[in-house]
Amino acid sequence: MNFALEGDEDPAEQTPAEMLVGRNLRELRTKRGLSLRALAELSGLNVNTLSLVENGKSSPSVGTLQQLAQAMEVPITTFFETGQIEKRVVFTPADQRPLAAFGSTQMQNLGKDLAGKVVQPFVVTLQTGMGSGDRMIVHTGHEFVFCLEGSLKYRINQEEFDLNQGDSILFQAHIPHCWENKGDQVAQVLLILYPTDEREEPGGRHFSLDYLQKELSMKIAVITNDGKTISQHFGRAPYYLVVTIEEGEVTQRELREKIGHRHFVSQHEDHDHAGGAGHGMDSDSHKKHANMAEAISDCKALICGGMGMGAYRSMQEFNIKPVVTDLRDIDEAVKAFMDGKLIDHTELLH
Repeated sequence: MNFALEGDEDPAEQTPAEMLVGRNLRELRTKRGLSLRALAELSGLNVNTLSLVENGKSSPSVGTLQQLAQAMEVPITTFFETGQIEKRVVFTPADQRPLAAFGSTQMQNLGKDLAGKVVQPFVVTLQTGMGSGDRMIVHTGHEFVFCLEGSLKYRINQEEFDLNQGDSILFQAHIPHCWENKGDQVAQVLLILYPTDEREEPGGRHFSLDYLQKELSMKIAVITNDGKTISQHFGRAPYYLVVTIEEGEVTQRELREKIGHRHFVSQHEDHDHAGGAGHGMDSDSHKKHANMAEAISDCKALICGGMGMGAYRSMQEFNIKPVVTDLRDIDEAVKAFMDGKLIDHTELLH
């Protein structure tokens, strides 16, 4: 979920939350060996914004923090941690909720120090007019919202829902969504983020395709059997259809042969369904995925109709963004991708 909060504040008025977030962000980035520019590319944020946040000179929106959490594959709560011991049971008295305030919006973390941080509960207080802005949010898992006070308008895909006091909404978070407090009073909601399955990184594989659409020229690959439809099986499909996009238009199509299961038949292993090391996530499977990805090393994204968890993660390591779609027509999927509307159905991973 994204929160549009107030912008930069005077350094003399920096809050402890801002300084804590900046310190934790710098430590995370340094541990991963990332430069500011590298993190900017991963998160879709600009270098100047990251520098301001790290130095405690900017009041970041929760949306900005979530983009960073997605890029670094950590829970958003990581930015508020103070190094305390993780707990299996977290009791939070009403008057002792850990609070992070950004501008006029407040987040109270109800799961501080929870071991694993798979469930991320917050009480969010926001002023009139605050919301996610124009950007539709897409991530994996489920999202639950309970309106405690005031009102909130949610848009999920093409449907709109008005949440008033006592109303709630629960949905699969891979569906594009956004929201805004359009009421005339402060709104307060209970927000719970919950990933799809135990194999998912804490906080989910929250990954926006927005940064890809910013590129003027790029290539994307589509898994196919016939050059017209999207194959539902990454390992068995014999071809990649590589589409070149320049300034929002398809300028070239190229059918490339793809290494598949038939090339590894002597090893008697279907790596997309391999057990043992975790559904094709062992080192041998990763090497096979590397061979399969070699033909599309010049591509930014890979669209397919079905894929194993191991192959999905391997593609990410090769800097190729995998997108699992329920669409079958290649032209339709490519158009949705260019429009920023192609949903990554990670619940279809196996």
